[in-house]
Order: sequence, then structure tokens, then C-alpha cells
Amino acid sequence: MEHKPVYYGEYLQLDKIIDAQHPVSFEKGNEPAHDEMLFIIIHQAYELWFKQILFEVNSVVEMMSKPSLDDNSNELQTIVHRLKRVTTILKVLVQQIDILETMTPMDFLDFRDMLRPASGFQSWQFKILEARLGLKFDQRHGQEYYISQLKKEDIEIIKKAEANPSVIQLVNGWLERMPFLHDARIWNNDRDDQTENSIHPFWSDYENIYAQSLSDAEKKNVEHFKQHFFDEAHNPDRSLSPAACRSALFIMLYRGYPMLELPFQLLDTLLEIDNQLGSWRYRHINMVRRMIGTRIGTGGSTGAGYLQGAMDKHYIFKEISQLNSFLIDRRKLPVLPKELTEKLGYHF
Repeated sequence: MEHKPVYYGEYLQLDKIIDAQHPVSFEKGNEPAHDEMLFIIIHQAYELWFKQILFEVNSVVEMMSKPSLDDNSNELQTIVHRLKRVTTILKVLVQQIDILETMTPMDFLDFRDMLRPASGFQSWQFKILEARLGLKFDQRHGQEYYISQLKKEDIEIIKKAEANPSVIQLVNGWLERMPFLHDARIWNNDRDDQTENSIHPFWSDYENIYAQSLSDAEKKNVEHFKQHFFDEAHNPDRSLSPAACRSALFIMLYRGYPMLELPFQLLDTLLEIDNQLGSWRYRHINMVRRMIGTRIGTGGSTGAGYLQGAMDKHYIFKEISQLNSFLIDRRKLPVLPKELTEKLGYHF
């Protein structure tokens, strides 16, 4: 097949991109506001990066939606790699606020009133991203405002995304399939005190060690430990099941074994995504306070107040971060059966 020559500008469709900025203040009858061009380009850049992040996240969802994810193949490595790319892009989004902050509050006021009722809140790509990662509608801050400020067709697109499997749901299923704690042959070789309804011997030992590590002020954590890892009825709206929590904690505890290195990177990268989204929201709040103080946003929200509420509530992978409450000193970790350590390591 003959290769058709590609021209840089045509390949990138630069004519469309470069001609996509139309400042309202530049229209006839208005006094041009110089910084409106910067405002538009910054937000267009955000939307392009959102598109790339969604492209990466959708590919991860597709791979993790397979009936069986082969942890020994390059699939898990690809998933971790693409999620790490997402965290890197999110860092860029945080840094872009530095550019936007070169605009002063008075510069913004030159064109702000012309933007009503448009608002960054209306970014349906960002809402889809949150949904694909695992943020549910009933977990959102300001639900009434959320619906009232979006077009009907945008709401439908977001609801469709919320109805599809999310990253956190797929991670939950992946963790539940972790085989090591379900292989009775490995554990029964060392212990014969396990009955059908008893707690797994590893977790029985671990709970005792954990309880001994707590200070008097932390003793209530023992009850939290039992609810988190064994009580199926506790908090039915949770994203991670007790079985998934046990697997995730096991990965965190024994991440030094080669077999658990990539699974740990996956969990840690999800926490970094939350961290970067939180950093972006925090910088956004401070920028809004700097620009408009306590005034109402152009879309009708409470401005910085709404953003603060969203930042406090929209932590998608918080159940993974909460597992850090149940870690113990590595020197006190239960010794694993020899057969299991051989499976977790490389033995030739």
C-alpha cells in the first residue's frame, strides 16, 4: 500500500484548533479584554487533556472488563503504565493554574460578566471521567445544582457512563479473585485449626498482632478492623467488599515479593490519581478565592464554597487509602508458609 504524504498542519488539523478561539469581548460593540484569549486557551487545553485521560481510562476499563485478567501477562503492566500516564497528565493540569494565575482579578472582571451562565462546572468530560473512575451520582456534592446546570443531552451521557463498570468496581472484582488466601492446601499444611466458618488463620493471627500494636486511644480500631474485613452487612454502599479489602491489605503488607509488585503499583497509582485530583481542586479553590472572593460563580454556584464541598467529598479511592489505618510494623508481619513464598517469588 502506497504511503500518502502527511503534512504537519493537516495531520493535527491546526486550522480547526487555531481558529477555535472566539472571545466574546472581541465582538462588535464590546471593548476587547486582552486576557480572555488566555482564559479560552487554558480551558480548551484542559478539555483536550481530559479527552486524553478518558482515552487512557477507557482502555484500562476495557482490559479489566475481560472475564479473567492475567496478572502474569503484560496486561497488568499496561494498565499500571497507562494509569501512571494519567497521574502525569493530572500534574500538568495542576501546573496550568500557574499560567491562569498570571491574570489578575481586574483582568478577569473585564470579561467575566459576559460568560454567564457558562461555567467550568459544565465540563461533561470531567464528569464522565469522575464516573468512569467510580464516583457515583449519590456521592456527588450539590446534586440539585449538578442536574440544573447541565444540558439534558450531557446529563444522559454522564448517566450512561455512571451505569457502566467503573475502575473501582473492576478493581474490586480483580482483588476478590486473588488466589493466595483461598488455596487451603497452602495454609492447611501449616495449620489444622481452621473450620468452615472460622476466620482464615492468617487474618486471625494478623488481627491479634494489629490489636497489640494499638495505643489505648486506638483500641476502637479493632472493631473497625472486623467491620472492614469481615462484615458483609456493614456499609452496603461501600465500593470494596471485605474480601477485596483483605486482598488489597495483603498486597500492601507483602509488596516486596515480586508477584505483588505490580498489584501494589496499581493500588498506589489509584491513590495518586485521587491525590492529583485533590491537588487540582485545592489549587482551583484558591484561584477562585483570589479572583472573585466570596462572589457567586458565573454558573450560579456558591463559587469557592461549592468547590470546597466537592474537594472534601469527591475522593474516589478513599477506601483503598483507609487500609493504611490497618498496617503494622513489617518486622511483626506473620510468617507466610514456604509454599506461598515460593509462589510469590522467583525460584529457579
